[in-house]
Amino acid sequence: MKKSILFIIAAVFITISCSKGGDDGGGGNGGGGGGGGVNCTGVAASFSANVNPIIQTTCATDATCHGSGSANGPGPLLTYTQISNARIAIKASVANGTMPKTGSLTTAQKNTIICWVDAGGLNN
Repeated sequence: MKKSILFIIAAVFITISCSKGGDDGGGGNGGGGGGGGVNCTGVAASFSANVNPIIQTTCATDATCHGSGSANGPGPLLTYTQISNARIAIKASVANGTMPKTGSLTTAQKNTIICWVDAGGLNN
C-alpha cells in the first residue's frame, strides 16, 4: 500500500516538476493515453540496449531534470535501480507527453519505454 502511494506521489511530482511549458499539449508525436494501445510485438525493449540510452540522453541530462543531484520527481535516473523504481511514473509521463521537459521522444522511443515497463522492467 505504501509503495503504491509513493509511486502515485512520484508520478505527480514528475509531472509537476518537469512538465513542459506552453499549451501545445505535448510532444506532437500523437501518443495520447497511458500507453494501453501500444502493440509491443517486434518492439526492442532491452533495458541496456534500448531503454537506458533513451533515459540517459533525454532525462538524466543534468540536475535540473533527472541527472546527478536532481530533486525532481523520483530524483536521479542514472542506474537501473533508480529507473526501475520509477518505471510506472516514467511510463505515464512518457505516454502522456509531459516528459521529457525539453524536446520530445519519437513514437518508437515512447513505445520502447512503454513496452519495457509492460514486460516487467527487466534488467536485460
